Amino acid sequence: MAAASVPYNVQWLGTTYRICLTAEQTVSRLGIFESLSQPGYGPPRHIHDEEDETFYIQSGEVEFWMNGQTCIVGPGSVVHVPRGTEHAFRVLDDRPARMLTVMTPGGFEGFFAEMATHKCRIPDDMDQIAAIGARFGLTFTGPPLGAAW
Repeated sequence: MAAASVPYNVQWLGTTYRICLTAEQTVSRLGIFESLSQPGYGPPRHIHDEEDETFYIQSGEVEFWMNGQTCIVGPGSVVHVPRGTEHAFRVLDDRPARMLTVMTPGGFEGFFAEMATHKCRIPDDMDQIAAIGARFGLTFTGPPLGAAW
């Protein structure tokens, strides 16, 4: 039996990421984090080359976009994004959305800590964000939903 983990928080761009399990704790099999994202927030469109990403929506209404198709989901919904799939999401509610995210294999959870450490901002620091993202198998493909660059 593995030792219990003590989650820790990372703050980046108004979102709190509660890192629950890391690749180091799971022999790289998975990473789990919970995010509390502010109204209107969403990352730029992107692709994970190395991880499958599964979101469990705990609260709030969230729009997901995957390969040109859109769905709007709420609490209790699960959205699975296979690796290699272009996707993005944004919080539609006027209150924050909470999501539990499982990534397989693990390791991507370290991306958020690097972003927070460097205080990267979207879109101002996209060159730096893209360079760090590339180390995590992440490719940015376009602006956040509802935004233009």
